[in-house]
This record gives sequence, C-alpha cells and structure tokens, in this order.
Amino acid sequence: MKNNFLQEIIISLTLIILLILFLNPFEFWMPNIILMMMILGLLLVFSVFASFIWREKSRDERESMHKMIAGRIAFLSGTAVLVIGIIIQSLKHELDFWLIFALGVMILAKIVGVIYNRVKN
Repeated sequence: MKNNFLQEIIISLTLIILLILFLNPFEFWMPNIILMMMILGLLLVFSVFASFIWREKSRDERESMHKMIAGRIAFLSGTAVLVIGIIIQSLKHELDFWLIFALGVMILAKIVGVIYNRVKN
C-alpha cells in the first residue's frame, strides 16, 4: 500500500510538472519535435495516473469514506476553477469553448456515475 501511495504521488507530481511546461513558462516557443514528445509524455503519464485511480481499492468503510471525500474535493475544485475561468473570460468577452465543454462533461459524468451506482446497487 505504501509503495503504491509513493508511486501515485510521484506520477501526480510528474503530471503537474508536464502541465506547467505546456504553459511555456520559460517564454520560448517549443519546436514541433519537443511539443510532440511532451504530448506523448503527457498521454503516457496521464494513462498511468488514470490506472492508479481506476485500480484504487478500499479495504474498509473508513478508507471508502476517505476515497469518496477526496473524489468530492477533486470534483468541486475542478468545477470551481472552470466556473471561475468561465466568469473571468465572459467578463473579458473571450469565452473559450473548452471551459464550457470541460465543465459540461464533468457534470454529465457525475450524473451518469450517480445513475450507474443507483442501478448497480
């Protein structure tokens, strides 16, 4: 368990670092080959991250509750950031379609998950 936790933290931090690099913080335009390598790296690291999340198992009720709380915090944080982005970009009259799309997909996935869980149980 402890080894998986450390691996998950390392993969998560690697994913965050890759996302920051996509913002081009050093103010240079990336050559196409570096950009393609970063995209491939992002896809690979995200796939590993998603596999950790998907394979997550709870051993008891307390651990299940912690997992559910962490999921709620993550969902609410993600939706809050998207709503703030939508508000800020709307006030600037530069609303990006992807913010609306991402928020809509998150909300639909939540609804589908709730329905699936009720039908399954």
